Amino acid sequence: MTRIVVVSAGLSVPSSTKLLADMLGDATTRAVQARGAEVEVEHVELRGLAHELTDNLLTGFAKPALQSAIDQVRRADAVIAVTPVFSASYSGLFKTFFDVLEQGVLDAKPVLIAATAGTARHSLVLEHALRPLFAYLHAVVVPTGVFAATDDFAGGPELAKRVDRAAAELAALLAVAGGAPAPAPHRAMVEDEFANPTSFETLLKQASEGPPAY
Repeated sequence: MTRIVVVSAGLSVPSSTKLLADMLGDATTRAVQARGAEVEVEHVELRGLAHELTDNLLTGFAKPALQSAIDQVRRADAVIAVTPVFSASYSGLFKTFFDVLEQGVLDAKPVLIAATAGTARHSLVLEHALRPLFAYLHAVVVPTGVFAATDDFAGGPELAKRVDRAAAELAALLAVAGGAPAPAPHRAMVEDEFANPTSFETLLKQASEGPPAY
């Protein structure tokens, strides 16, 4: 069974962010099933977790509903992450959720990124904000991100095409990974590299001695 979690940070009801998240979840379900695999899609709506996220930042402990959402992401084989655009970037609610995840939860995990805004002027948020965020978290970001402006929901075919393309790419990544991403190979290397750092005193001594003579 392939498990996919859709994380959406829409604030209004109804929400265009939630609408796009549902479209991506449905399209990914079809794409995974077309490859002959069973799929289970779970939805995490961050709007209802806002207070618990704030409490977690203050106390360091997750209350039951937030912990359940974190566990869903941990168990998932892939994540679909959708945010509204605020001040030319992802929303604070969206960022806070991924801030409270334990280190390594998204390592090598396929992630499909998506965003909504009032106009297409904000479409680059996928590349200058969302993609770097998930690259930093060591996720495998799907090549096609999906941006939807208000006009895109008017019923034209372009949004549906982008949604289907991104869903197909996510399904392909899951198929390559066998439904379960492998641990990121670089993490141990990074940890070993800094396991025995050179002391500050040694660095000062080396600097005072000057470069070696040849």
